[in-house]
Amino acid sequence: MMDRSAFYANARDDVRGPLHGITVVEATTTWAGPMAACLLADFGATVIKVEHPQGEVARALAPYLPDSKLTVAHETVNRNKQNVSLDLRLPEGRDLFLKLCARADIVVENFKPGTLASWGVGYGDVAAVKPDIIYVSVSGFGQFGPYSERPAYDPIAQNFSGWTSLNGDPQGGPTKAPTFLGDDLAGMHGALGALAALNHRQRTGEGQHVDVALLDGLIFQSNGNLTAGALGIPLKRYGNQFALAAPVNVYACSDGSIYGGVLLDSHWRALCALLGREDLASLRNAERIERRDEVDALMAAWCSRHPADEVVDQLAAAGVTATRVNTYAEASRHPHVAARDMLQTVRLSDGSDVPLTGPAAKFSRTPTAIREAAPTLGQDNARIYGELGLNAEDLARLRAAGVI
Repeated sequence: MMDRSAFYANARDDVRGPLHGITVVEATTTWAGPMAACLLADFGATVIKVEHPQGEVARALAPYLPDSKLTVAHETVNRNKQNVSLDLRLPEGRDLFLKLCARADIVVENFKPGTLASWGVGYGDVAAVKPDIIYVSVSGFGQFGPYSERPAYDPIAQNFSGWTSLNGDPQGGPTKAPTFLGDDLAGMHGALGALAALNHRQRTGEGQHVDVALLDGLIFQSNGNLTAGALGIPLKRYGNQFALAAPVNVYACSDGSIYGGVLLDSHWRALCALLGREDLASLRNAERIERRDEVDALMAAWCSRHPADEVVDQLAAAGVTATRVNTYAEASRHPHVAARDMLQTVRLSDGSDVPLTGPAAKFSRTPTAIREAAPTLGQDNARIYGELGLNAEDLARLRAAGVI
């Protein structure tokens, strides 16, 4: 096991992360687009979020933080960013946006295809002022294709893709994910696409338009199920069981539940010793799958007689993977989550100190962190627009006209 201090022994403290020096202009709302830009911001890029003067959806997306007007979603996905307010639909808003883009490396947007182009700030418009721009568009169905002009949100993509058809209890109906899975995957692919395009530009000087669809992200991350569907290979809903091995499931213990089971025959032999069923130790995985109900019932009966932590410890000692089934509240209190910096205390714009979910990727040389809380609407107007040559009178006029 590596010591934390050894991992960060050569860490630099003079950069914000591996993308230090990269500038991103973000025109997004809700989650998928903001998530793409959030990843880039966490990695150290300077991200300028361009937000409508009335504020975007995430600012009112429940749940709210305790005793606060701030939402968990907004504070989570818009941290480490700067913020300017701007109505892109107005001519002066368009012109200011293009000036911002002319100084940027990457643009991220997640409006319905064609929307920004109709306002004069689409890829072609931005490329005209910044030919090597990397312009990332995140949408439900993509920039082209028969459904490209249809609006779509995360649950639509989950259900259209086939993902929900395999999720949920085997005896129940299609079930969506409890998180914004399609949005999250699209955001991840948006950030990854931006980085790939950035690498290409560094080698060739060429910018490009990056098209990411929620639908495509879900299909890509579906373990080849689209191929299976195209070939007519039956796909079964397994719930908490595992198609390729048995026994694997959620098992009720005397004080909670665990999830675990065996993938290898060696794990099965170790489990049989714990269960006192050495007579079954010779069963191969294919045989256990054939006798899934029987071996699953044996595991369930054994777990029911013991506390969850005791079951997990005994299974771990035998080399069998298992975990207690935690709620998010329980996971938030676990020392391993703390050791991985997955909760970082941040002082928010209202003065409260709140633990926010930290970045997933760890960099030994250029560490990442939540450096700043999500900004207030228009927080950086004076400084950023000032850098574009606007003075206080200009800002007052734009504010009165509803541009900012």
